[in-house]
Amino acid sequence: MIDPRILRDEPDRIRASQAKRGASADVVDRALEADAVRRAAISTFEEKRAAQKVFGKQVAQASGEEKQALLAQVKELSAQVKELEAAQTASDEEWTASLKAIPNVVAEQTPPGGEDDFVVLEEVGTPRDFAAEGFEPRDHIELGRMLGAIDLERGAKVSGSRFYFLTGIGAQLELALVNLAMDQARTAGFTQVIAPSLVRREAMEGTGYLDQGGGEDIYRIEGEEMYLVGTSEVPMAAYHSKEILDGASLPRRYASFSPCFRKEAGSHGKDTKGIIRVHWFDKVEMFVYTTLEDAAAEHERLLGWEKEFLGKLELAYRVVDIAAGDLGASAIRKFDCEAWIPTQGKYRELTSTSNCTDFQTRRLDTRGRFPATGSATGSGQGEIRPVATLNGTLTAITRTIVALLETHQQADGSIRVPAALQPYLGGLEFLKPIGA
Repeated sequence: MIDPRILRDEPDRIRASQAKRGASADVVDRALEADAVRRAAISTFEEKRAAQKVFGKQVAQASGEEKQALLAQVKELSAQVKELEAAQTASDEEWTASLKAIPNVVAEQTPPGGEDDFVVLEEVGTPRDFAAEGFEPRDHIELGRMLGAIDLERGAKVSGSRFYFLTGIGAQLELALVNLAMDQARTAGFTQVIAPSLVRREAMEGTGYLDQGGGEDIYRIEGEEMYLVGTSEVPMAAYHSKEILDGASLPRRYASFSPCFRKEAGSHGKDTKGIIRVHWFDKVEMFVYTTLEDAAAEHERLLGWEKEFLGKLELAYRVVDIAAGDLGASAIRKFDCEAWIPTQGKYRELTSTSNCTDFQTRRLDTRGRFPATGSATGSGQGEIRPVATLNGTLTAITRTIVALLETHQQADGSIRVPAALQPYLGGLEFLKPIGA
């Protein structure tokens, strides 16, 4: 959640952020009102409790009828204090709920508007001109069938629509991509992690995902407060929950592999064929804990690592600055890298990276201990304050496979393997159709 001081000192800044998101500013007014009610409830409760203590001392010193009269007043006062304590608790809960209803305050550089109002920052590489090469490109579904790499029919038979099997070279290709991504991350200083795909409510709520459409895109385990994650951002954000990190250890960078699950609610009719929009896929996600001061620079570094990986796969792509109305609740800014998909004739999201500042760490109670202001040595207890979190996709396997197959296909249906990926496929330079 946002820093309460921003709400109290700069409410118009939050209203401007809401306008950028295309969202109502009513949440600001409700939170300010809840804060005022909460403060008044605290003040009234403390006044009555102080009076109760004074009466308690008088009772101890009194005797006879005076004591009985005072006891009657103490009893009445105790009932009032109990009611006021309950009112304070209720006002605290309302205040917390109203504060959580406010999305993170978007960055000044974030474009205003909705899904179609992104800004293209750069285009890298040139999409292949298949017409000039003299053949019509096949889509990933046909290529996957020719290679014996993707089995959609049996995926649907076993699990339903938007499921699949990766078989033979398809399975090898996934493992190759994961290992290439993990090796790059390790070389860059990331700690490799295999993360759980089931989390408690606290983790899902703490990352802000239950705030997005009421969590309608999330799989919940019936009868349990457990959720299947749509990204390992969720378990990694909760990894250091309720901890105080040594500020000198920041940034802490993790590269996490996990299966991801999404209902794809609201996507009816979109990408119903193939493996672009599916209910389950595997992903390698970068996740970073750092200082608020360095968060923007770290965001650029995460984008750089994503671009490096796409360069190794020799894909044509563009980088877009996502508009405020298309951001999740926790992000102040997000960059997407979109690869060119030949048979669709357009760019499609392959990776994204978001700067969430202290929105998630405030909810999950993750803080850092830093040298006290004015202290050069860092001696003593130091200063404890929130830290920032950022996330970035290194590879989302299914979409990466789509881009690879369609981009590097040959006229005979074989697939040229990018040089960086060849060592992870036993030196194969081409993936060949079955029987070729």
